[in-house]
Amino acid sequence: MLGFKVALLFIFSTTCLFSQVDSTSTPKDTVHSVKKALIFSAIVPGAGQVYNHIAMPKGKKKAFWKVPLIYAGVGSSAYFLFKNQLLQKSLKTEYSNREDGNTLNPEWEQYDDFGVLTLYNQHLDRRDLSILALGAIYLLQIADAGVEAHFVHFDISKDLSLNVRPTVLYNRNPGLLLSLNFR
Repeated sequence: MLGFKVALLFIFSTTCLFSQVDSTSTPKDTVHSVKKALIFSAIVPGAGQVYNHIAMPKGKKKAFWKVPLIYAGVGSSAYFLFKNQLLQKSLKTEYSNREDGNTLNPEWEQYDDFGVLTLYNQHLDRRDLSILALGAIYLLQIADAGVEAHFVHFDISKDLSLNVRPTVLYNRNPGLLLSLNFR
């Protein structure tokens, strides 16, 4: 039931991403909102990248490929977070059972008390690192959507050029000639 509610929330929150775009407007007529890209990415990871991809002119579309990487990062760090959380809870229960003299879990039977405590601390640290990785991936994808939104209508044409050529300075010293053209 909870999975159905989460899926329904995801579908309703992403319907704006799949709406039709008016084909009569030109890219210069519309202003691409950086704030919208940041908000979309904050609500649904990767939605800001999709928003930027849709707004880019026909030949420059390139933001869409980041979405699978975002979900791979979020999914793998969430997997390790839950796995390490379960293991550290199991180890904590095992250590408490050993202190109280209760029955032992056969999974941890081969370790002594110090070994169980060491494994507990190790999985606790790994869980904390997974939380940090999840937060870092989340914040980086929001920052990426904002930066990409700034460059949606950035002009990269052949009229802009930078040339670096070797040259001879004062008829005897080697050097570099740098020319920047704005045509």
